[in-house]
Amino acid sequence: MKPVVALVGRPNVGKSTLFNRLAGERLAIVDETPGTTRDRLFGEAEWNGRTFSIVDTGGIDPTHGGKTPLSTGSVDFIEDIRRQAQVAIQEADAVLFVNDGETGVTEPDREVATILRRSQKKLPDGTFWPPIFLVVNKCESRERRDQSSEFYELGLGEPFAISAIHGTSTGDLLDALVAAFPEQKEDEEDDSIKIALVGKPNAGKSSLLNKLVGVERVIVSPIAGTTRDSIDTKLDFDGVEVTLIDTAGIRRRGKIEHGVEQYSVLRSFKSIERADVALLMIDATTGITAQDAHIAGFILDEWKSCVVLVNKWDAIEKDGDTMDAFTAKIRNDLNFMDYVPILYISAKTGQRVEQVMPMALQVQEERLARLTTSTINEIIHKAQDAHPHPSHAGRALKMFYGTQVRSDPPTFLIYVNEPSLMHFSYLRYLENQIRMEYNFLGTPIRIITKGRRE
Repeated sequence: MKPVVALVGRPNVGKSTLFNRLAGERLAIVDETPGTTRDRLFGEAEWNGRTFSIVDTGGIDPTHGGKTPLSTGSVDFIEDIRRQAQVAIQEADAVLFVNDGETGVTEPDREVATILRRSQKKLPDGTFWPPIFLVVNKCESRERRDQSSEFYELGLGEPFAISAIHGTSTGDLLDALVAAFPEQKEDEEDDSIKIALVGKPNAGKSSLLNKLVGVERVIVSPIAGTTRDSIDTKLDFDGVEVTLIDTAGIRRRGKIEHGVEQYSVLRSFKSIERADVALLMIDATTGITAQDAHIAGFILDEWKSCVVLVNKWDAIEKDGDTMDAFTAKIRNDLNFMDYVPILYISAKTGQRVEQVMPMALQVQEERLARLTTSTINEIIHKAQDAHPHPSHAGRALKMFYGTQVRSDPPTFLIYVNEPSLMHFSYLRYLENQIRMEYNFLGTPIRIITKGRRE
């Protein structure tokens, strides 16, 4: 798993700007108004060959409870930031404690520093875990960088004086950060098929897990967000070793409570990362929501296979058209994943639960399928003859040949005269032609074009 780096600090010190700098793209909303970042953001960064996850812990509302803005540390504000810092220490592999070089050291900074120091664990070799990096942001000028020495008083070592907005000295910070990561270990040999149960809180993930396993291995509660950690359960299904991963529910953006639940979302995303197949559970009583589509998008971003499970189907009043209407709605909202199978189940009564594991294993089997090079070339040449790619500025795209370069997920390489001419809509057309030959049920297909001189 990739190391996790948490950005911690009071509002308006530039955490979101630093997050964007590390992620290399504008993923966080940056505004001068303190507390602009209302929800958790997750990104990926790479430095010196090490890839790691970054977590923007913005979300501390300085007008907590409708009170006046909190700039010097009232009880409410300190309690919020205390929870944020403690959870960062518990869940992250490194912490970037971001401060404002423009305002200098404030009382909330001292409070956070104390929390961070006291929460670290001392290791047998005398070092402390996780490592904490004292970052002094907004140090654009030489004078500001010289003044950053006042932050030594926080007792967290040498301050890194940077400018997140300009990128000044962020390289030195990243050098020290990746050097502190534990050595990368080879993943333990685990040939089991990993199936993650994901979805919004209270969609029925734990109940389904208990039905699949046949014993009460996980506490089932009607309280949304009961499952805080990702819980792995091993089982043998008809001679196939399977690892079921039950994750914390993922709330809609802006509805994620600060603290432990925020990090449980991160664990859910990490569970999707390490899964082969994701079972996306949708609550039939609420219907498919924007957050369901958001989770589906994350599954696709990670190139994972997927089965959609519409749970609590027993609680729906039905007529002859109910299932068709529900399916049409899901297909419309998840039109970017029209290849996924849909099952209507009830984890409570056991309705169609016996179909879940066979479907997941079928999807995994098709994920690993390979097509011969001759089959692929026949597909693309027939596709090109039937519907040639539209020309652009008098230049026509020509596809020469293709091959499947990997499975898991199925990845196809097509050699063309000019890759820049390939339109995304034509790639979708080619994907549909490939699926007509072999369905790759529930699995995304990746098509890469590469230039070759004619």
